[in-house]
Amino acid sequence: MLKNYEIRKYQIPEDEIRALVKEKREILVRQQQQLKEHKLPVYVLTEGWGAAGKGTLIGNLIKDLDPRFFHVIHMGPPNENETRKPFLWRYMETIPEAGKFVFLNSGWLDETAEDWMCDRIGEEELEKRLRQIGTFERQLKDNGYLVVKLFLHIPKQEQKQRLLKLKEKKDTEWRVADKDILQIKKREKYEKIYDRILEATNTGYVPWNVIDAVDKKQALLQTLHLLTNQISQAIENKRILPEILHKDYPLLKMPELSEVPLNQQMTKAEYEVRLKELQKRLKKLHNKIYRKRIPIVIAYEGWDAAGKGGNIKRLTSALDPRGFEVHPIASPEPHEKARHYLWRFYHRLPKDGHIAIFDRTWYGRVMVERIEGFCSENDWKRAYNEINEFEKELTDWGAIVIKFWVHIDQDTQLARFTERQNTPEKQWKITDEDWRNRKKWDAYEAAVDEMIAKTSTENAPWFIIQSNNKYYARLQAIQIVIDEIEKRIL
Repeated sequence: MLKNYEIRKYQIPEDEIRALVKEKREILVRQQQQLKEHKLPVYVLTEGWGAAGKGTLIGNLIKDLDPRFFHVIHMGPPNENETRKPFLWRYMETIPEAGKFVFLNSGWLDETAEDWMCDRIGEEELEKRLRQIGTFERQLKDNGYLVVKLFLHIPKQEQKQRLLKLKEKKDTEWRVADKDILQIKKREKYEKIYDRILEATNTGYVPWNVIDAVDKKQALLQTLHLLTNQISQAIENKRILPEILHKDYPLLKMPELSEVPLNQQMTKAEYEVRLKELQKRLKKLHNKIYRKRIPIVIAYEGWDAAGKGGNIKRLTSALDPRGFEVHPIASPEPHEKARHYLWRFYHRLPKDGHIAIFDRTWYGRVMVERIEGFCSENDWKRAYNEINEFEKELTDWGAIVIKFWVHIDQDTQLARFTERQNTPEKQWKITDEDWRNRKKWDAYEAAVDEMIAKTSTENAPWFIIQSNNKYYARLQAIQIVIDEIEKRIL
């Protein structure tokens, strides 16, 4: 894209540019109110050559906007905590709430190019990142985001002159980073990797826009024109439903819930002996995964009263409390509901070497949200592929992903509900919603069968925990966690 881009000399009179910029600014201010009304989040990524004027451009774009409804973020090199998370984690963290702007000063293009130029990633990792970026951008667009990507382009000689000018003054020399100097020395290599990333991630749904940044006023006008047009188009197209994709993930053949036997028996004495053995093994493995920096994500779903809490408690009893966190997932908070539905799960991902346990998960999208009508049919049908992509990103990062469906039959659930209702110290565990959900057992069972069939992949399989006997279920879950860790370590 860059090698064929021609820097043009514009001949628009300066007073005409000022008038056009003023007109576009006024449109953008009006659109900021429309974004709130239409709940449209706008994510503006500004990339480009060092000294091309990214910061100046963003400053001019936000000049007349209401500061309560935008956020400017400078993305420098990842810090120690960020390097211990998936590559796109810190970008998912920055996405705006519905009705707001986020302006990103540098982002995934710059980070990827720098990692390539400094030999921190090789060909395989580069290709993986390009796929992840494409998925990330498409998912944002499909979930209602407007993503505007800008690349500010200036010739080598222009860049050199600007950097020299900045270095001449003590007040501005700090703005010249080592990588800016390196860009001058290795301009052709940088141009080659920029071109490769731009072309690989230039899609019809989230295209790149190369901005001629030689003249800063012209660049501002060009960007304002582009941004206001894309916002208008996004508001106009808000009702167009995204395509439902079905990518060819390697799926495992899974039984339907009705086919899973639930007649396992185990005495308390047998359970206690075996539990101590398994917890001892798991404790040793926890030390190993910390030393090897292997992250683990354990997802618990299941019927109400199936025993998820007791299961999690026996699992975590074997773990170093410094190395795990349990996330009980309830209905989304307003700031979570205003973002991509996967945001709150990205937000809770563990560092490498740590364990995150989710009590309820992202699968709510294809269960409770589907059954209760909290999202559209297009949303939940699209989510199967989005979830497979999310979990593939986790395993590409190096995580072990373990997904449990804790299964009981209707009679067992009724007995446990009744016990909770009649036991004062357990009554907090039973709610009217539990009884309402029970009446929809058949609808939920059909949804769970479809969920397991469409998302039990080779890299992130489902395990159905037979939980009519809680002792058996607890040992079964711990054994699976041990097996999956040992499989990775060995």
